[in-house]
Amino acid sequence: MASLDKHYMSLALRLAKDAFGRREVPVGAVLVVEGRICGWGSNRRMNDNQIIGHAEILALETASASLGDWRLMRSTLYVTLEPCIMCTGALLQARVDRVVFGCRDPKAGAMRSLFALGEDPRLNHRIKVDEGVLADECSNILHEFFEKLRS
Repeated sequence: MASLDKHYMSLALRLAKDAFGRREVPVGAVLVVEGRICGWGSNRRMNDNQIIGHAEILALETASASLGDWRLMRSTLYVTLEPCIMCTGALLQARVDRVVFGCRDPKAGAMRSLFALGEDPRLNHRIKVDEGVLADECSNILHEFFEKLRS
């Protein structure tokens, strides 16, 4: 599983680099169902002037369109940054089985940093969460982006 996780996370990192090139916060996401990439996205909030233009939401939308179903069971989302509350809520609604993220988001992370919403026993669905896949690479692109933004 570890080598597959690294493979899919490297694809999510490519999408994050695309976002960086568009001057978006560099976050990329790839959604895999039974070994097949069905959805992908990178942040587009600024470019599309969309509040919900997060990589995870876009990956869910493309996967749902590809599969013709809003229920994305037996799926794994690979995302470079820990999902926020909005994205975690959407992942729960879509019935995603597993989320693998690269680095934590200490200011908005809803799966480990601030909350553990994906594993909350009060909810009717739970998400298996794995973190730290290509963490340094995922963290470095964010640091580089924000350093450039400040200068």
